[in-house]
Amino acid sequence: MRALQPLLHDVVMCVAAPAFAASSRDGQLRGLRAEGYYGHDRRLLHTAYLLINGQEPEPIGVQPLGPDQVRFTAVRRFASDPTDDPTVIIERVRVAGQGEDILLRNVGTVTRRLHVELALATDLTDIADVKRGRTGPAVPCDVDADASGLVWETEAGRAAARPVGSDAMPGITDGPEGGTFTWAGIQLRAGESRRLRLRVEGGAVPAPPGHPGAASAQTPWSRPAVRGDRRLVALLRRGLDDLRALRLADPERTRPDGPQDQFIAAGCPWYLTLFGRDSIWSARMLLPLGTDLARGTLWALARRQGTDYDTFREEAPGRILHELRPADAEHGHGLHLPSRYYGSVDATPLFVTLLVEAWHWGMANADVEALLPYAERAMDWVVDVSTRDADGLLRYYPRPGGLRHQSWKDSEDAVRDAAGRRIEPPLALCEVQGYAYQAAVGLAELLSSRGRHERAEQLRTWAENLRKRFSDAFWLPSPHGPAPRYVAIAVGRGLQPVSGPASNMGQLLSTGILDADGCRDVAAFLASPELNSGWGLRSRSAALPGYNPLSYHGGSVWTHDTAIAIQGLCAAGCHGEAHLLTNGLLDAASHFEYRMPELYGGDARTLDSPAPLAYPAACRPQGWSAASGVAVLGALLGLRPHAPDRTIRIDPMPAPHEDAGPLVIEVDGIRLAGQSLKIHVDPTEGVTVDSLPDGWRCEPRQRAAAPKLSS
Repeated sequence: MRALQPLLHDVVMCVAAPAFAASSRDGQLRGLRAEGYYGHDRRLLHTAYLLINGQEPEPIGVQPLGPDQVRFTAVRRFASDPTDDPTVIIERVRVAGQGEDILLRNVGTVTRRLHVELALATDLTDIADVKRGRTGPAVPCDVDADASGLVWETEAGRAAARPVGSDAMPGITDGPEGGTFTWAGIQLRAGESRRLRLRVEGGAVPAPPGHPGAASAQTPWSRPAVRGDRRLVALLRRGLDDLRALRLADPERTRPDGPQDQFIAAGCPWYLTLFGRDSIWSARMLLPLGTDLARGTLWALARRQGTDYDTFREEAPGRILHELRPADAEHGHGLHLPSRYYGSVDATPLFVTLLVEAWHWGMANADVEALLPYAERAMDWVVDVSTRDADGLLRYYPRPGGLRHQSWKDSEDAVRDAAGRRIEPPLALCEVQGYAYQAAVGLAELLSSRGRHERAEQLRTWAENLRKRFSDAFWLPSPHGPAPRYVAIAVGRGLQPVSGPASNMGQLLSTGILDADGCRDVAAFLASPELNSGWGLRSRSAALPGYNPLSYHGGSVWTHDTAIAIQGLCAAGCHGEAHLLTNGLLDAASHFEYRMPELYGGDARTLDSPAPLAYPAACRPQGWSAASGVAVLGALLGLRPHAPDRTIRIDPMPAPHEDAGPLVIEVDGIRLAGQSLKIHVDPTEGVTVDSLPDGWRCEPRQRAAAPKLSS
């Protein structure tokens, strides 16, 4: 029988990339599902089972203490006590990448003698096998050389556990299935406490050369102070905390004495590594807080840009990496991926756009110049691939054993038509054409600013031809929908469009590939009950056969997808529709304690459904979900910097009706060209900006209030 992927909706995660720990809500690790301590995609321990006087403590609470640590509280009661009140409290604080502290507190009135055992075991399994629902055989345990700890080691990995500090030396029992630390005869008088510390460490053997590792304490972005909607403020605070925990750093640097090149790992637990598309989107969303993250992400990907043709890796000159792993891995369902894999069609144009947007936000000219050749090679790949078919669209051509679908909707059934039938590649996805158009236009502007007008004009011509081909091929009539037409999710060979509305068209709004009428038609669909669940944007229309609110890409709501649509709606001036999606997303965030999951259920928001349903296997925290709060903040403020003429336009989204105030009132900490800005929005007096960089000017613009839409 095929093993199933572990569910994660009730798993407690703490993260400090490249390490994390996952457990049930009582804090015990029993070797089940995805439980364990992890480092660099390898499970270091899957069992850490605590007994007090031969019994499990009774759990009473779990409290996150930050993205990297969590406290589990339990009690130990004794039948001899005169009441049922607990007299011993056990506080177990687990820290990702370090280990755990166990605090024993005697809150009773008599002395307690405690016998503490902590049983440990591991399978040292790769994360890809854990994701497939597989548990490896137990790795034999050994006592380390100085008899103070336990070690487990195979050809693939190594783990070690040992007590830390001045704790009494535990007795160690080793065996074929693990070992046990024992603290015997701990005597606690009334009111006394005792702390036991355990350190867990390890990783792959040998360590992957040149593989990204933990980042320094300094985050490559500002942390803004925001006054406004409390939901948005909470989403920003929690998201930035999670992003800090998801940072990784490239071991190479542009200068030996320069800053780390940091980037955001895609998500925990399955994708805690460099992912081209995901890391780029996270950096794009955080550009209002500075360009250092974009710089680090661009350099980490530029160093790994494709240089050769390799079928297994799907590498080609100029192509941008899809994902980086410590080793080749089997992912199930016939999917066998190399450690360095290039199988995505969207990361390459997105790389170009990230550089262009970082330039507009004032990234240092030296970095722009140094990265420009990589962006040109990436654009060459885009143009070259678009010529493989006569229609000139950007398609993906997967190899057997690689990812079948190669944009952000990459599941096996990601592309279905209106009848629910799976559509196979090669396919030209609608949003990918938008990415390619935006990349070409943006790169042309950047090249023109460097005096390279001939190459810039070639790119503009190519982009306009793509825009026309897109307009001719992707629009489908919708006589019964909220607008007369919609954009097909994809076009196959022979220019056959794939019918059925999907969320992909929302990502087109900010690319420039749609005209004003097209933006309005797309906006109508995004706000309609077909796609707007009330909690966010469904990935597939609820009116279609095959819609499933808990399908990965066939009806669920993706946090980042909704945020990108909000950005596009604001940029297109469709503020009524933007308000609907923004309020839905912020209300959903309140039900997830503002730690937004990768995706969640697409059921409609009704009186009978007062909260969004968790998608049970979603990553949480996840990079572009955590960054979505910043994306929404930038969209609501209408921030649009423009490097060539040193201007920033600030065009706040108006209130949906006269009685409503703005969702954002004041932000201190937006960064432009290295300078921190303070922006104040007043419904009657307009926008004021303090501390613009030298040579920059602001172009605030006010609009009339948008009409209120019925939900």
